[in-house]
Amino acid sequence: MEDVHEVGPGHDGSALVLRWSTGGDPSARSLWFDQAEAVDPRPPREPLDGDTTADVVVVGAGLTGLWTAYYLLEADPALDVLVVERDVAGAGASGRTGGWYGAGPASAAARVAAAHGPEAALSARAALRDAVVEVGGVAAAEQIDADVAVGGLLTVARTPAQLARITADARAARAWGDEVDLLGPDDVARLVQAPGALGGALAPDVGRLQPVALVRGLVDVLTAHGARVAEGTRALRLSPGAVVTDQGTVRAPLVVRATGDGAPAGARHAVATAPLGEDVWAALGLRRGVVLADAGHRPVRALRTADDRLVLSLRSARTPAAPSGQDLAAVLRLQRALAGLLPLGAEAPTTHAWGAALAGGPLPALGFDADAGLAWADGGGDDGVAAGNLAGRTLAELLTGGDGALTRLPWVVRGPAGRGTGGLRSGGLDGAAARRLTDRVAGALRDGAAALADREERVTGRPSRLTGLAGEG
Repeated sequence: MEDVHEVGPGHDGSALVLRWSTGGDPSARSLWFDQAEAVDPRPPREPLDGDTTADVVVVGAGLTGLWTAYYLLEADPALDVLVVERDVAGAGASGRTGGWYGAGPASAAARVAAAHGPEAALSARAALRDAVVEVGGVAAAEQIDADVAVGGLLTVARTPAQLARITADARAARAWGDEVDLLGPDDVARLVQAPGALGGALAPDVGRLQPVALVRGLVDVLTAHGARVAEGTRALRLSPGAVVTDQGTVRAPLVVRATGDGAPAGARHAVATAPLGEDVWAALGLRRGVVLADAGHRPVRALRTADDRLVLSLRSARTPAAPSGQDLAAVLRLQRALAGLLPLGAEAPTTHAWGAALAGGPLPALGFDADAGLAWADGGGDDGVAAGNLAGRTLAELLTGGDGALTRLPWVVRGPAGRGTGGLRSGGLDGAAARRLTDRVAGALRDGAAALADREERVTGRPSRLTGLAGEG
């Protein structure tokens, strides 16, 4: 059973139809949690039971916090590590991704070079590429079945302006050490059947995974090695030597904030279809592990899950208004993109639609105030899975007194500069509401500029004059 709604014209002027699954709106819970629960239903872990002590307390059981704890125990298995999480592990952005992960945009290397020099930018870019390999390597070594498959990011150009842009982007990425191959229409067709493809670019450092399976696998590994993970435990205040929670106070010489409290960076929205038949997949031709993207100014990415669904995701410059992260405008845009990019997939009903606010920019942001014993890591933006792994490895090295290459990466802050962001963010409700309103207005303007830029390029065949206004939020 499915509900069918005609919502307006599609990319070619025909009626665009949304097919919700089984009598209603799609689930706002991410597909990844539903898949994980179907395989391994589990209740939340017990909250903290009163006051306690630890060698290290990590606040936040998203991927950054869990990776930090993992590498701390790898460096020193005797450490008493406690992770506290206000909800359940992975309930935030880590469990609400689009199902892909990668080294992030190579364009960010230019910012690093401008601030720190080209050698620092090359090292930073290499570290992010290595993190993609590290995620898959740990999952394999620890026998975590997280559906990891790295087949690369295939960006498809369907207008001359898009083709010119991905060609220029590929050349720029190669300058920072990325291996990006430019493809002709026939090469694209061997990887996916995308109507109207004029060419494409294939970047190898991107893949697919099941993020909640990865989160749960890391929790299991941590607890098997003696770490404690307390869910349903809200941290109220961080200070040198202590974390005050609503379930008791944790005293520890080392405190890590891994709650993703960076500056707002928009949102990632995603939808999932019902499983597609083998005949549909044979016609689509999208290989497992290959992440498909259009070459628009706000690109949509698509992938094939292990249970043969299509998951599409996009980044929006505005943060989601609903607590669930659902955004009807984003769902409609994803449906339109699906109808244009993979029309056969648009025949399947949508079973899930979710979103998550993003924090931080396209690069990791972390630091350690050794005198205070406070460390912190802010969100890794759109590519937080690999960036979270890199942040976790770096924080573990800093906390255990290491001084390797990771601790000298340009985004690492040492000393009191990190202490100013070491606490949980607070502030008045009026100020927070004003920031949210400002973010939404600015984000709406950028998203609108991106849509107009894509429309202009389709009509004129030339790069849009609005490209600057449609830049990253």
